[in-house]
Amino acid sequence: METKLKQDRLSTQRSPLILILAIACGITIANLYYNQPLLVLLAADFNTSARAVGLIPTLTQVGYALGILLLVPMGDLWERRRLIVVMMVLTAVTLAFAACSPSLSWLIVASFMIGVTTIAAQVIIPFSTLLVRPHERGKAVGMLMSGVFVGILLARTVSGFVGEHLGWRAMYWIASGLMLLLAGAMAKVLPRSQPKLRTSYGGLMRSLIHLIKTEPRLQRASLIGAMTFGSFSAFWSTLAFLLEQPPYHYGSDVVGLFGLVGVAGAAIAPIAGKISDARSPRFAVGMGLITTIFSFVLLWAFGYHLWGLVVGVVVMDLGVQATQISNQTSIYQLPTEIHSRLNAVYIMFYFVGGALGSFLGAFAWSNFGWSGVCVLSLGLLAIALVDYGRTSSSLKKTNLTKPK
Repeated sequence: METKLKQDRLSTQRSPLILILAIACGITIANLYYNQPLLVLLAADFNTSARAVGLIPTLTQVGYALGILLLVPMGDLWERRRLIVVMMVLTAVTLAFAACSPSLSWLIVASFMIGVTTIAAQVIIPFSTLLVRPHERGKAVGMLMSGVFVGILLARTVSGFVGEHLGWRAMYWIASGLMLLLAGAMAKVLPRSQPKLRTSYGGLMRSLIHLIKTEPRLQRASLIGAMTFGSFSAFWSTLAFLLEQPPYHYGSDVVGLFGLVGVAGAAIAPIAGKISDARSPRFAVGMGLITTIFSFVLLWAFGYHLWGLVVGVVVMDLGVQATQISNQTSIYQLPTEIHSRLNAVYIMFYFVGGALGSFLGAFAWSNFGWSGVCVLSLGLLAIALVDYGRTSSSLKKTNLTKPK
């Protein structure tokens, strides 16, 4: 029961459960990103263009946004452990379908369904805020988001290596097996928690619309998060095509190694959470936006030099991670009984932005090359920065910059 969970909240420093949940989040979220280093291999295998295979990451993220919207809010209505385990099993099934794909169309549909079902991490993250003390929520979210970010980046490293040496289908089979193992582990380690909300599924969906209309903090975080992740997705969805061309001539295994470069960004997550707890989420969001903008200036100017690409990836990941953690810490200052729905709305818009970035990134690459990708990303970040500046004064007026 949630009452008992509130009484038994743990210190993030003493709870191995938070670390286990961070690992689970990373393994789960990785399913959305295995396809990116494989795009060149997929284009060759199905004898198609970069724009056509670009639909795979785009529709994976569209599916994820839809799954977030339709399924994550149920964490405020259903028993959370059961919801998490069921979704992990369904993800394993959709990954197996992807591994069996006889055509590009089949793989695109399977990728969409992978996105729809891979939502367990976004049920786990708001669940974790019930397991720790209120003043440590930022730190807990930071730890779990470190797991998410490492999962995103290492997914590319593992997928690139497996794709190069075992073929792209092997990656999907391995991922399917991992999800079945993880479902069994979560059934054993997660506590039961029966939400207090009593309503119909239709009522739950209507409450999402109410939250979108009435919570300015959620509105701000959603737009900034969507634009930031859009720039991030535009970069990673086109990196494989940059690295296969002169002066690099790299294969998918080397493309995947750039995920290791970006892991340095995961180190910022607990720090960003602490800054959000101690000072304000708004301050940390501003730091993250400026850092991300600077990274794309570097990538635009020096992306055809290996050192410039490496430095740009590290700085970009630091900025995106700081912005994400701070946005989520901000919305989790609102009442705990609506955390699953808040997270659903935020992550839905976040991945709509990611899908937009992947789609526009493929278009920009096909028509304008690397400069087009960087200009696109800077344009998305400019929208986020304008909204951040426009709402700073209202945040101060409504006294939302500090947790109560």
